[in-house]
Amino acid sequence: MKGAGNVSLPTLVLMLAGLCAMLATCSLVGSIGLSPRILLGELPSALEWQVWSEVRLPRLLLAVLVGSTLAAGGTAMQGLFRNPLADPTLLGQASGAGLAVSIWVVLFKGRFAGLERYGQFLAGFIGALLVTLVIFRIGRGYKGRESTITLLLAGLVINTLTGAVGGILTYLASEEQLRQLSLWGMGSLSSAEWSTLAVACLVLPLTLWVLARCAADLDLFQLGDVSAHAAGLDGDRLKSRVVLASSLGVGLCVALSGIIGFIGLLVPHCLRLYFGPGHRLLIPASMLCGAILLLVADTLARSLTSPAEIPVGLVTSIIGGPYFLWLLLGRKVREF
Repeated sequence: MKGAGNVSLPTLVLMLAGLCAMLATCSLVGSIGLSPRILLGELPSALEWQVWSEVRLPRLLLAVLVGSTLAAGGTAMQGLFRNPLADPTLLGQASGAGLAVSIWVVLFKGRFAGLERYGQFLAGFIGALLVTLVIFRIGRGYKGRESTITLLLAGLVINTLTGAVGGILTYLASEEQLRQLSLWGMGSLSSAEWSTLAVACLVLPLTLWVLARCAADLDLFQLGDVSAHAAGLDGDRLKSRVVLASSLGVGLCVALSGIIGFIGLLVPHCLRLYFGPGHRLLIPASMLCGAILLLVADTLARSLTSPAEIPVGLVTSIIGGPYFLWLLLGRKVREF
């Protein structure tokens, strides 16, 4: 295992270069293959330009923003809970946002003209925030220490409850709403367009900036509440910043692209083996790797069964599910 001292800024620069290369490559792949000449500024046909500029580019940029936010949010939540299993999907944060969005779509959408465009985004944020606050309250075990079992059980209960309420909503939904919620709930970037991307570009970079600014404090927080306070850390302020930023980011991601799981769990675990536990490098590295992972997953989703499309949330679950099982089995062996 390599520590953070062995990793320097050039590694992050290489990851950024890899992200740019992956972005360019993925923009050419799909049901309609595009020539690399379009990236060199050569004049393409009208169809190629429309596919690249109006379909591929906003979708890929949304994948970068969503992937980086989910990975950074998972990394920050793991540091805040001091638990490697803290993840927006497993803890119910994503499902809480999803339930709030479902309630908005079925019961309130179309009734408030001023909130027609942004009501779904606001609902996602409120749902993720409420679930995070509930988890934060009940996720503490003996003597104030977070328990892995308690966290997982709390997340399981919340996911079950939100699934049950979501099932009730399906009976109340119209056929059009039902189809929209069904496809959206499996995670998809197919609805990406420049108008929704504008909202993501305004909000998600802000949440990433806040989480990155919390990196040094998260490192101090790992020492424990007493030691961190003695070092001058305001633990309550740190918790508020991380919870609000993570909830806003995850809530908006869910509202934009549905529930895309395991990125917040898979990316930090893999990178921690190389970068070490320090959040100053781990958070920006998670942003870059999360963006790359979702880019690859989305490209596979829209290419493997072309011209049909697999929901990208299913692809990330196929990747992350076996990893999570391996992680739990490894923990079980060590505890035994």
